[in-house]
Amino acid sequence: MKRLSYERRLQLLALAAGFPGSLIALLLLWTGNYSSSTAWTLTLLIVCFWLGFALSLRHRVVFSLQTLSNLLAALREEDFSVRARGASREDAMGEVMIEVNALSETLRQQRLGALEASALLRTVMEEIDVAIFTFDNETKLRLVNRAGERLLARPAERLLGFTADEVGLAACLEGESTRTMELNFAGGSGRWGMRRGSFRQGGLPHHLIVLSDLSRTLRDAERQAWQRLIRVLGHELNNSLAPIQSVAQGLEAGLQSAIKASELQNEPGNAILEDLRQGLGIIRSRTEALARFMAAYARLARLPQPKLARMKVPEWIARVAKLANRIQVRVVEGPAVEISADADQLEQLLINLIRNAVDAALETGGGVEVGWSREASQLDVWVRDEGPGITNTANLFVPFFTTKPGGSGIGLVLSRQIAEAHGGELTLKNRTDARGCEARLRLPV
Repeated sequence: MKRLSYERRLQLLALAAGFPGSLIALLLLWTGNYSSSTAWTLTLLIVCFWLGFALSLRHRVVFSLQTLSNLLAALREEDFSVRARGASREDAMGEVMIEVNALSETLRQQRLGALEASALLRTVMEEIDVAIFTFDNETKLRLVNRAGERLLARPAERLLGFTADEVGLAACLEGESTRTMELNFAGGSGRWGMRRGSFRQGGLPHHLIVLSDLSRTLRDAERQAWQRLIRVLGHELNNSLAPIQSVAQGLEAGLQSAIKASELQNEPGNAILEDLRQGLGIIRSRTEALARFMAAYARLARLPQPKLARMKVPEWIARVAKLANRIQVRVVEGPAVEISADADQLEQLLINLIRNAVDAALETGGGVEVGWSREASQLDVWVRDEGPGITNTANLFVPFFTTKPGGSGIGLVLSRQIAEAHGGELTLKNRTDARGCEARLRLPV
C-alpha cells in the first residue's frame, strides 16, 4: 500500500479534527425548524469554514517546513546569507527558525575565518624564501609556492601533476625526514636543509617537503671567519710594515745623500751604495704594496650597513655604464623601477661587474651589455659579456682567489656581500645562448 505523504496526512488530520463538529452542526441544522434557504446557506458556510481552516492549517505548517528546508539547503550549499524573517520565540517554530539563523551566522563567521586564514597562509607561503612542495600518495606534485617555482625554474602550471622523480625531488621522499642534502636544480644548487612531513587531505595521505637554502648561512659563517682572519692579519702586518717602511725610507734617503756626497768628492764605492739604495727602494715599494693589499682586503671586514634611500634603476645603470671607457657598453632598457638601496654600494657592485665583463670581452674582442627586468617583487639586473667564459666556477666568490695577473681577489666577494646586505643575491654563470658569462643581480623591489 502506498504511504501517504506528510502533507496529505496533515490535511486528513485537519479535516478529521473539524469533521465531528461540522457533522453535529449539520444534523442540528437539517433536523431543526429552519427554512430550506436558511439550511442550505448555513450548510455552505459551515463546509466552507471547515475546509478553509483545514487548508489554512496545512498551508501554514507546510510553508514553515518548506522555509526550514530552504534554509538547510542553503547551508548545505554553503550559502550563509539566507535568513528566516519574522521568527519569534513566542512559538516553537519561531524558536526553530531563530536557532537555524544562529547556526547560519556561526557557519558564516567560521567560513569567513577559514577563508581569511587560507588567504593569509597562501600569502605567507608565496612570500617566504623557503621552497615548499606537497605530493599526494602517488608522488604527484599538488602544491608549490613561488620560491619552489624559482628553484625549479618553471611556473606552477608546468609543475603541478608531475611526479617527484620528474621534477627532481624523488630523493626528498626517501630516507630521513630531516637532513642536509646536496641538490642541483635549474634555479639553484648547493646545500639544502630538507624537512619532510605528512598530512591528510580528502582522507588521503600527502607529503610536505620544505627546502631551505643553507648556502647563504654557510657563506655568512665563512665571511665572518674571513673577516676575523683579515682583521688579525691586518693588525699584525701593519704593526710590522709601518716601521719597516719608515726605516727603509730613512735609510734610502740617507744613502741617496751619501751617494751625492761621494760623487762630489770622487770617492769609490758608489756602486755598492747604489745597490744598497735600490735594495731599500725595493723593500719600501713592496711594503707599500703589501700595505695597500691589506687595506683592500680590510674593506671586506669594514663594509658598513647600507643606508637605504629611494633610487631610480634606469639612472643608476646608465650612470655606471658610462664609466666604462675601454669599451662601449650597450644598455638594454627595462621598466622604470625604483628600489630602496644604498646608491654608493650598488654603484660599486655594478662597477665591479662591468669591469670584469669588459676585461673578459677585451680578450676576445666581444661586446658587453647590461640590462634589467622586473618579475613580481624582484628586480633582476644582468651583465653579459662575449668573453671566454668561466673556467673555474667553484672559487669565484672565495677571497684571495683571482684569475687576473693584477687582481686582488675581493671584487666579486665584496659585490656579493653588498648584494646580500640588500636582501638580494648575486650569481655568475656561463651563458647558454652564446659564448661568454652572465652576472645576475637579484634585488627586492
